[in-house]
Amino acid sequence: MKPLIRIGIPMLALALVAASGARAATTGTANVTLAATANAMVDVLDPTITLSPTATDYTNDYVEAAGASGLRVRVKTNSSTGLALLVRCADAVPQITLADLLVRTQTASPTGSTTMGSYAAITSSNQTLWSMTTAQQTWLTVTTDVRVQNLINYNDAITAGPTNYTNTLTY
Repeated sequence: MKPLIRIGIPMLALALVAASGARAATTGTANVTLAATANAMVDVLDPTITLSPTATDYTNDYVEAAGASGLRVRVKTNSSTGLALLVRCADAVPQITLADLLVRTQTASPTGSTTMGSYAAITSSNQTLWSMTTAQQTWLTVTTDVRVQNLINYNDAITAGPTNYTNTLTY
């Protein structure tokens, strides 16, 4: 029995020496890769607007909300080719005739970009309201001016309040 014990102890010592010889690397590098994709964000700041025509508006045959009174939308993008802010009225049965609902923006766009600077009738398909050709990492506000013309075509019963006609704009 003793010879077996003597052989077993040196084998155990050899196993301990071999195991303690393994070491981990103490330096090295690791790469972190961000696979960024182009992203555009739109934030509608003014989800509703009510146009209440005055007697002067009826004489002029239109009412509008322009400038600071218009619809504000914030945009930003990390796309190196910029973004286009599109607008449409996709209502199945619009209450305001699309030819009578006009939009524009007076928000300046960067060089090489486009701005719908004159009133144009809204359509049921996308129209470019404003665009830019570079990345915009911080929020930028684009204001949509809204005009409704041919006011006399929108009837109102002589009651205690106005008759509302509502369309939904989609950006």
